[in-house]
Amino acid sequence: MQSEYKKQTDTTIFMEGPEVCRLYYKTDKITFGSSQLNPGQTGAVDKGHPNSHEVFFCVRGTVLLMVGDKYYEMREGDAVLVPPSEPHQLTNIGLDIALITWSLAPSEL
Repeated sequence: MQSEYKKQTDTTIFMEGPEVCRLYYKTDKITFGSSQLNPGQTGAVDKGHPNSHEVFFCVRGTVLLMVGDKYYEMREGDAVLVPPSEPHQLTNIGLDIALITWSLAPSEL
């Protein structure tokens, strides 16, 4: 497989509640995308992925990530590993637009 460059405008966009999601890549081994939330917005609950670990990385802003019954306050540069089958949800608790990237391996959506 060769490397591939993709602009934000070339992504697949979908919504999870008010959460604007962009799917950049999906192969049989990995899925990579991003989520954007305005201040005060909470995305839909993701039921989890039975066969995949998911990593959330905070690119910009401050978010509260609920994983099962635990909460993680994420700021720029923070990451959280979500185990398989754990429900999770993002809330922007900051004053600016929040941007989070997420990746699942093996791929599953």
